[in-house]
Amino acid sequence: MNPITSLLATILFLCGLALAGFGTLSFSWFAVPLAILFFVAAVLVALSLKVANSWEKFVILRAGKLQGVRGPGLFLIIPVFDRVIAVIDERIQTTAFNAEQALTKDTVPVNVDAIIFWHVHDAEAAALKITDYRQAIDRVAQTSLREMIGSSMLAALLSDRKAADEQLRAEIGAKTSAWGISVTSVEVRDVAIPVALQDAMSRQAQAEREKQARIILGSAEDEVASRFVAAAKTYAEYPIALQLRAMNIIYETTKERGSTILIPTSMVEAMNPASALVLAGLAAPNPSISPPLKAVA
Repeated sequence: MNPITSLLATILFLCGLALAGFGTLSFSWFAVPLAILFFVAAVLVALSLKVANSWEKFVILRAGKLQGVRGPGLFLIIPVFDRVIAVIDERIQTTAFNAEQALTKDTVPVNVDAIIFWHVHDAEAAALKITDYRQAIDRVAQTSLREMIGSSMLAALLSDRKAADEQLRAEIGAKTSAWGISVTSVEVRDVAIPVALQDAMSRQAQAEREKQARIILGSAEDEVASRFVAAAKTYAEYPIALQLRAMNIIYETTKERGSTILIPTSMVEAMNPASALVLAGLAAPNPSISPPLKAVA
């Protein structure tokens, strides 16, 4: 009973009690019938005055036939003849469901948890066309989830959940629309696979990454080798370039590390002496370059 009905019924009942007490004390002949009238009015108000919230719809039968769908707000029904068979909540509802040990198309057992968002758009159909629409939604959702899993490969189920969500929403919505229920969305929350399969997939992914790393390393080695071949051809065609490169390496080494370098006689003779003296002059402020070594017989 809603608060408004309770308040009115209580007021009428208390008025009846007051009149009954007044009639008993004053022996007034009209007090007792009036008190009975207030008692009857209290009972009628309690039985006939209904209040529906903004999100509620009352489905009413009169003598077994549909009388109408009332709400929201205040309304009256005829006691005894009218009967409220269902109060339908039209707000968005959520129902969690799952499928345990369901086999995918590639025969992999998975446990899938999902949640469905739905609402009643036709209170009359939801009350008259099915006994318990909440239980029916749960059963339909589980059945549709198993059908979807059985028609999907494990890789697609793990990688493309949005497609699975849309497929479930369409299938469940098609089955429940006749009951006056609309499916807003379906979301797959978790896809659990056996631990042994997780280990196998982890090893496979690791092997794929190692394979890719080896391919990249091989490509890098091939590119470096190609660059070395090109450099060797350049040095073979232009010997002076090799001498300049060697002197540059010596200069950079002595400049950064500040150490004394012992240069073999054969290397000094292979270089242009004038260039060697210029190099020695440039390197003089930092380290010292020792005289060329001569082989002793």
